[in-house]
Amino acid sequence: MSHLFETATSGRSKCRGCAQGIQRGELRFGERLPNPFAEGEMTLWFHPAPANVPDRESLERAARASLAHRRLPRIDGAERSPGAQAKCRSCREPIARGSWRIRLVFYEEGRFAPGGFVHLDCRKAYFETDDVLDRVLHFGRDLSADEREELRRACGGGKR
Repeated sequence: MSHLFETATSGRSKCRGCAQGIQRGELRFGERLPNPFAEGEMTLWFHPAPANVPDRESLERAARASLAHRRLPRIDGAERSPGAQAKCRSCREPIARGSWRIRLVFYEEGRFAPGGFVHLDCRKAYFETDDVLDRVLHFGRDLSADEREELRRACGGGKR
């Protein structure tokens, strides 16, 4: 299957990574896959930032970490738990209302599907590394500046 970079011809496509729209004229990355619903191929569009970062070293570091720690690509940001019904995928204990939790997703059949949550304190046990903060912040686009700072402090102030 082929991959391509092109300028979006309309504003109708959505990024399969973050579910945000890709604006007309914006550069987009396409992944060609067999169409499971009909003959031929389909193209899944993504914002190219993860694939086209000017800082090549950080991209390579992230790729190596994903290979070394198979669960890292499941990170989809973080949020305060709105209730106490969800259970942690690591320790299986309920996640208390108002506490930080890491959102998980799984990539299945060309889509990202919600995959549950992990306590912030269970991150090392689940991901087999403490180095998750950059990914959590990257995919936590909806977090305010205060929430980002609070999350950094909750992770010990440095990269986790």
